[in-house]
Amino acid sequence: MDKEIVLVDSDPEDDEVSVKRQRVDTPEDPLRFGTPFAETLTVEAPAVAAPVPPAPPAPPSKFSLQSDESDADDDSGSDLGEFYEDSALAKVSRRAPLGVPRRESVSVSGSESDADSSSSVILPELEDGDVPAITPEVIASTRKFLKSQGVHEFLQTYLPTAASGDDIARVILKLGFVPPMAPEPDNSNIMGLISFLNRVMTKVMKVRDRLEEVKTIDDALDAIQKAKKVLVITGAGISTSLGIPDFRSSKGFYSQIQSLGLNDPQEVFDLQNFHMDPSLFYSIAHLILPPENVYSPLHAFIKLLQDKGKLLRNYTQNIDNLESYAGIKQENLVQCHGSFATATCVTCRKQIPGEQIFPQIRAQEIAYCPDCSKTKDKILRKDDDAYLPESFGVFKPDITFFGESLPKRFHDTIAQDLRECDLLISVGTSLKVAPVADIVDKVPPYVPQIVINKDPIDHCNFDVSLMGYCDDVASYICNLMGPEWDIPHPDYDKIRGPDGSNLVFEGQDLEYREYYIINKAKEEAEAAEALKKEQEAEAEAAADGELNSAPKPLLINEVTPATTVSSTAETTKELLTESQLNSSLAPVSEPSVQPNDY
Repeated sequence: MDKEIVLVDSDPEDDEVSVKRQRVDTPEDPLRFGTPFAETLTVEAPAVAAPVPPAPPAPPSKFSLQSDESDADDDSGSDLGEFYEDSALAKVSRRAPLGVPRRESVSVSGSESDADSSSSVILPELEDGDVPAITPEVIASTRKFLKSQGVHEFLQTYLPTAASGDDIARVILKLGFVPPMAPEPDNSNIMGLISFLNRVMTKVMKVRDRLEEVKTIDDALDAIQKAKKVLVITGAGISTSLGIPDFRSSKGFYSQIQSLGLNDPQEVFDLQNFHMDPSLFYSIAHLILPPENVYSPLHAFIKLLQDKGKLLRNYTQNIDNLESYAGIKQENLVQCHGSFATATCVTCRKQIPGEQIFPQIRAQEIAYCPDCSKTKDKILRKDDDAYLPESFGVFKPDITFFGESLPKRFHDTIAQDLRECDLLISVGTSLKVAPVADIVDKVPPYVPQIVINKDPIDHCNFDVSLMGYCDDVASYICNLMGPEWDIPHPDYDKIRGPDGSNLVFEGQDLEYREYYIINKAKEEAEAAEALKKEQEAEAEAAADGELNSAPKPLLINEVTPATTVSSTAETTKELLTESQLNSSLAPVSEPSVQPNDY
């Protein structure tokens, strides 16, 4: 696939930034770059060349590339604390290199440079020709060697003794990453390439390998039936069937409030902004206020796992608290981002049931603590000029804002759950927000992982990916597992249809272990709706075309002498109706049609 890569290169001692563009053939899911990692590589500074004659600095020796163990990731901690600072970890692709990718190869060439590119390309034509194309097999074998032999042996094998920038860039490519900068002929940016190579190696070392024994739908069903301690991660996708918007889709919450004029929708959930002006949050909170006493079939599926004694814990990123309506026990639930279940006064810390402030949220009014309101009145009676913050005595729903720590319960449970779980199921989340997104990389490598989601998640390495609407997929797999797995929800029979005939398996990607589940009734309804909109658009376009092609009447904007008007009427009688002509001949004090009206 022909793809443009924008390279931003800057000198640490200079404020000037240069931008370069280069086209390369890249697979759909290459591991991306730019994520900081804890582990670092150090290198001896290249020798400074003599001023005359000019010469490039001496390249460093490969033996000076060392792993800085002091900054290495330490998994011995009690939770995922070491990852909290960098949510971008969840955004870097963790696609397994094994198997045939969606694109044939990664071609590296300077011959397809864009017109606006500089003369320095992403990788110059390599003289020895050993990397004309980085194939999936090369990426797979290179990563396998790194993971099996370790960093030291990998560097000894893959880098020459006098490693140049080109050498380091080649290794980065062989690991499946795109270098963030072009290697300079004088090795002046070799430190940046070394730093990035270190990040690449650290990331590859963390990549989870898919299990060979869990690769089909039948394997996934078998894993669910055998599992005794299932760790379930859920996101907004499990609630969209109830009309609750997700956050990041084209019709999600962020898109909705962007239309209200907010430059950065996340400002709504910024803790500092809430303290300065709580009215901003209360003006839009009604858009995400959850319905009461309802839950989706997917929620009921999690409850079914609980009833069968299989649910270890449900880590949900949702704030709607619908799990409680489904009957999921609090001891089996971790609401990673808080919820609307309770609200707390930001001043006196009084906590109340969340439902008590729902009327104010629906009315887009700020909910105040009655106790603090009395205190505020006393303070102002004593001193009219007393300063009180805008958020004084305001109830804030107990959802986790940007700038707040995750609930203590997450830290208390995650480490033990990671050790105990024997199956991970991720449902309805794109896994883009740490630290929840990092759970999939912290589960022991022998634990099967299944994802249920509408779209593939290319940056994670699940054993089986079941693609489709969450309720549909859950109903499909439960129907296959038999009557004892019937989901306790009134919509279950409607979704699966008679004998499960409404849900069909349609399409698969065996290399990526992706299997697509289709709801025939829903697909037909969506197709009919799309056709209706298309026909309406065509009819509207046709009507506009007829209107634009119709002859336009002559508009007479000024009173003229009778003889002139009579002459005009004769020559334009086909354009003017009789009433219009009579109107134009009638004596008037001002024109009946103003020029600006059209």
